[in-house]
Amino acid sequence: MIPFEKTWPYEIIMNDLYVQDCPFCGESNVLLPLKPKELAAIHDGKKKLLVFPCCRNKVTVVDTDRDYLLTDTVLRKRPSSGQSEHSR
Repeated sequence: MIPFEKTWPYEIIMNDLYVQDCPFCGESNVLLPLKPKELAAIHDGKKKLLVFPCCRNKVTVVDTDRDYLLTDTVLRKRPSSGQSEHSR
């Protein structure tokens, strides 16, 4: 099973890769230093160091699909099991 907390969505716009928000600093519409042609090589097993240009945080991209980058780093928090925000 793919660890969802280590994924981040991306979009391709005019042959450039963007993320809507940086998972580290929250900057909006971040242009990534990756090209769409690199995604196939990553999907085939090549790892790629990705440095977010907005805050210089680094992750290693280990796989991709049409919507998400899979990294070696937890990028989102898992919801706590058994408790909801409304149970206070």
